[in-house]
Amino acid sequence: MEHANQQYLMFSLGDETFGIAIEQVREIIEYPGLTTVPLTPAFMRGVINLRGAVVPVVDLSVRFGRSATAIQRRSCVVVIESPTDSERRPLGIIVDGVTEVVDIAPEQIEQRPDFGSGLRADFVDSVLKRENGFVLILNLAEVLSFTELESLIAAPVRDSAPLAQVANG
Repeated sequence: MEHANQQYLMFSLGDETFGIAIEQVREIIEYPGLTTVPLTPAFMRGVINLRGAVVPVVDLSVRFGRSATAIQRRSCVVVIESPTDSERRPLGIIVDGVTEVVDIAPEQIEQRPDFGSGLRADFVDSVLKRENGFVLILNLAEVLSFTELESLIAAPVRDSAPLAQVANG
């Protein structure tokens, strides 16, 4: 049985390109002004009003234990529906820019490697082989787990650097 191609949204964070399955994307919006929420971890940049709905916005770079995204002309918010929430609540992620939507054949996708990538291993779903290197396909259910995010928000505010520790496996 032949497997169908899948589409992935490619976006940049700093000098790196990451991908997510297009079916996880609700919309892409120009970077709006955010309302900050006091006493939340650094990765929780604030909330936006999206047609009357309050949407939390996560700085993906900070979630990965890196420095905060510097907002520039191409910066945008990718709105996804929470991958682990039965209510399908929207959640925004700040990225430096969306680069493309690509149609990928199954043979171009490799399983997640067993070695560190600078991210927690459970944040990586798979790896896309491209002519100019590899692109990490993110596991949004882990990266943006509402259960984990809520526990981090409820915990005393501390340095978020431990999020970048690489898990083995």
